[in-house]
Amino acid sequence: MTQDIFIFIAIGFGAQIIDGALGMAFGVITTSSLLAFGVPPVTASALTHVTEIFTTAASGTSHALHRNVDWRLVARLAPAGMIGGAIGAFTLANIDAGAIEPFVAIYLMGIGGYILFKAFRPLWPRDVRDRLIPVIGFGGGVLDAMGGGGWGPIVTTSLVGRGHEPKKVIGSTSLTEFLVTLTISITFVLAIGWTEIANAAGLIIGGVLAAPFGAILVKRIPVRPLMVGVALVIIVTSGMRLL
Repeated sequence: MTQDIFIFIAIGFGAQIIDGALGMAFGVITTSSLLAFGVPPVTASALTHVTEIFTTAASGTSHALHRNVDWRLVARLAPAGMIGGAIGAFTLANIDAGAIEPFVAIYLMGIGGYILFKAFRPLWPRDVRDRLIPVIGFGGGVLDAMGGGGWGPIVTTSLVGRGHEPKKVIGSTSLTEFLVTLTISITFVLAIGWTEIANAAGLIIGGVLAAPFGAILVKRIPVRPLMVGVALVIIVTSGMRLL
């Protein structure tokens, strides 16, 4: 049992370092790691979302303190993401959503490739007025709940790919993810019940300890390498999920 808790701490710490710095991949990395250690899929997804309540709160607070958050973007993302997350969690609790996984992975790999392409093109600051922000938030919430992760990859990559400033997108999506994850977790508890919250302790400890480091890293990494990192993380993680 002692050995297991340290494994969970390591998984939570590593996943949150990547998520805090790149604004994505905590759910995907955590769920995949738990499955690799023999945790059943339903339990792995539930553990991940319960843990993310704490890690996203810590990460979002850190980004806010480091002024990485665009509050107007949060106001447009949060309501749609929460509604989508509730619908996705309720749907997953009642049907098998495994059939959509390949399509989600293919979509994310395409977004990753697009961002990688844009990373090597000249970048000009511009004011983006994007009417699709609520739509992206809603879709990200649905797929995150149904796929055991994906809010960061779907929302962050989509917004960065559409021209929003990467650092503000990462901070804003990290903060918004707390509200979305809380909604998803509550929906799961109401729909199927939950009796294994104590098993998330190691993931929570590791994730919360790592959260401040991600917010520091995102302020120190230049925009172009940051975009390359985002693209590579999403391509690799989605490719592994597709396989």
